[in-house]
Amino acid sequence: MNNALMLAGIIILCFTLLPLIRHDYWTFRVFDYPRIQKLVLTLTWFVAYMAMGMPVEMPFSVLAVAMFVNCCYLFYLIFPFTILAKKQVKKIIHDDADNSISILISNVYEDNDNIAGCLQVVHRCGADLVLLLETNDKWAAGTEVLDEVYPHQVKVPLNNTYGMLFFSKYPIHDVTVRYLVEEDIPSIRCRVELPSMQMVQVYAVHPTPPVPNENPRSTERDKELLIIAEEASKTKLPILVMGDLNDVAWSYTTTLFLKISGLLDPRRGRGFFNTFHAHYPFLRFPLDHAFISTHFKLKTIRKEDNFDSDHFPIFAQLQYEKQADEEQSEAVLEADVEDREMAAEKRHAET
Repeated sequence: MNNALMLAGIIILCFTLLPLIRHDYWTFRVFDYPRIQKLVLTLTWFVAYMAMGMPVEMPFSVLAVAMFVNCCYLFYLIFPFTILAKKQVKKIIHDDADNSISILISNVYEDNDNIAGCLQVVHRCGADLVLLLETNDKWAAGTEVLDEVYPHQVKVPLNNTYGMLFFSKYPIHDVTVRYLVEEDIPSIRCRVELPSMQMVQVYAVHPTPPVPNENPRSTERDKELLIIAEEASKTKLPILVMGDLNDVAWSYTTTLFLKISGLLDPRRGRGFFNTFHAHYPFLRFPLDHAFISTHFKLKTIRKEDNFDSDHFPIFAQLQYEKQADEEQSEAVLEADVEDREMAAEKRHAET
């Protein structure tokens, strides 16, 4: 029993240490995801350690100290996303309908046939912008009924699990469908016009994840995100980046994205909002994101009902406020020289 506990502790520590190796191969990057799970496993290990009478042999004592440090480190990493932390995006005080924009992001799971369930969620939320991911020709045909409510669309149905359907109640301008890194992985860039006539720069993205059956490296994902981050940093308009980024909110790459772009994460200080995997409660991670510029404040954010997809949809209501940029400027994560060098290296990496 002692040997089993020792082995379990060493394995948990390895799971924590692997992401610290800045290598793009999936065996290192995938362990960025389960930080909540690693914390739970570490705490479970301590329960077992105490149940065994807290062995005092030197190897156990050293391991117990290492596990305590591991517990503190993991909690430090996820703390910004708990309700105990300071909110990065402030909540609105007064409604301003002309400057409000609500969004719904949903990875529908391409093989899913429950299009009716998806439509129910869309109609119930009534979001101003709807982004449906993993959408092929079947999904494009099945969601045509939305064209009546959403007169402005950008449709890129694909049969490779990276199709996109973008619907907007508001006028959209300067639409570009781009293949920034991989020739079969699209992203959408456009400007959305609010009722107040304020323009918002919108990016819809869905890069490949670093997993063996998709892409053995995170290079392509990181490159796409950081190209968009660099663009966002030079844009004067309010910005909204939305989609399934195939990366967790607390990862090194996502944090680097926020630092370079100057965008904010409305989940910080509000909760994890784990959207994947919908069918396995212990293996859930926040993969679907809405990052916003300092021009926006938040009204609400929540997960929506699953409709047989492997992702939960996520819904958010935002509001543009002129003074918000100045009020929230201190919430921006600052990039140092090392961060900028790393971002430049990833943007120019060979794929």
